Amino acid sequence: MPRNTMHLNKYTVHGFVILLVVLGSILPISTFADKPPKKVVIAYVTSWTSVVPDPHHITHINYAFGHVNDSFDGIRIDNESRLKTIVALKQKNPDLKVLLSIGGWGSGRFSEMAADESRREKFSKDCARVVKAFNLDGIDIDWEYPSSNAAGISSSQADTHNFTLLMKDIRSAIGNKQLLTLASAANGKYIAFADIVPYVDFVNIMTYDSGGPPYHHASLYRSEMSGNVTCEEAVNAHVAAGMPIEKLVLGIPFYGRGNKTEIKNFIDYKDLLQLEGFERKWDDKAKAAYMVNDKGDFVLTYETPESIVLKCKYILENGLRGAMYWEYAGDTDQGVLRNTVYKGVLK
Repeated sequence: MPRNTMHLNKYTVHGFVILLVVLGSILPISTFADKPPKKVVIAYVTSWTSVVPDPHHITHINYAFGHVNDSFDGIRIDNESRLKTIVALKQKNPDLKVLLSIGGWGSGRFSEMAADESRREKFSKDCARVVKAFNLDGIDIDWEYPSSNAAGISSSQADTHNFTLLMKDIRSAIGNKQLLTLASAANGKYIAFADIVPYVDFVNIMTYDSGGPPYHHASLYRSEMSGNVTCEEAVNAHVAAGMPIEKLVLGIPFYGRGNKTEIKNFIDYKDLLQLEGFERKWDDKAKAAYMVNDKGDFVLTYETPESIVLKCKYILENGLRGAMYWEYAGDTDQGVLRNTVYKGVLK
């Protein structure tokens, strides 16, 4: 190669390097950042049901439930054989992630465990043991709710601070390759979200049970018939509390709530479709479905494929991480709701 050509190539390379440095100083960092994390569709699968989920229409399964044990320093798992069946679904879909959800409404002993450094450390190490023993992909903490005894469990004003310490300890115990998530009340209270950001992968907002007839329990937007907290208000509350919106997962109920007289308080979607003698209504302001009796009384609040489509659109337009639903077995055998979530978030 001629000598002058070699010099030209050397100077060209040097110039290109300088150009990259200059561009890096004036362009946003995001220009060279990794792509945003993939969207998630998370199904809660319970220990007391028998249906085996379709592993190809979800990205994550949260197995419900594990509990803080009686000695406040470890984990007790409901129906371990079913958990093993759920984990085996990863053979059909290697990309599927399975987490153990610890807690649930009425599941206690969190306050005592988290308040004691030794108990908290032993519990966290047991999280790591369980992850390894059952070939799990992480832990989901469903403490309902730190500093509240509404679920009939013990509580303390120090719970919120101790919750942060717990998440830090679990992260340290399970490492950075495993997932650590949590379920959160729709109102965004009880947890110091800004403090736990470094430790958690995402937050599953329980955007349901915000009311019962004559109010919607999971409306997307505010109307005169909305319950205590709408989905939009829940997301805003979590962001205001310090959790980045890209770490928020919107909860979707696969059940309705009745007026307790004509329709039972909790009714699975597959069962409410069989109801007769009621008229189906749509609140276009709240983007929510409901039923009325022959007197025009609001008797049932519930989700539909139409309302789910709009929630999925909201998730994508606002940059949320994805959708979660409680729970898989509430859907029809054909998967009317779960297929709508999958297509709405991932397709």
